[in-house]
Amino acid sequence: MNIILDTESNISIYEQIVKSIKNSIIQEEIMPGDLLPSIRSLARDLQISVITTKRAYEELEKEGLIYSVQGKGFYVKEPNRQKLREEQLKDFENNFESLINEGKKLELTLEDMQDILKTLYEGR
Repeated sequence: MNIILDTESNISIYEQIVKSIKNSIIQEEIMPGDLLPSIRSLARDLQISVITTKRAYEELEKEGLIYSVQGKGFYVKEPNRQKLREEQLKDFENNFESLINEGKKLELTLEDMQDILKTLYEGR
């Protein structure tokens, strides 16, 4: 599991951790029953506060993606991959909608936006 944080993002650090772990679950990089890094260990590795890491794990636990075993740590639960994928698609659509609105403010046409998307998708 590789968590990369973007300090320039408007998404909070704990939300970035949650999103990254969700992606790792969907991509099957981490599997049901896998032990996650301890809160302290992850905080140290990411150079963030323990409180931030704890908040991310609490959110994942609340969403039913991980569970804790007293004295042992946090483990990955069997996820509802379809539900996670739907959440990701919803986020993707919301991001796209924001970009479309930005494009309209710049008076870009649909064709302009499609050209930009195609160029970026194909790797410039």
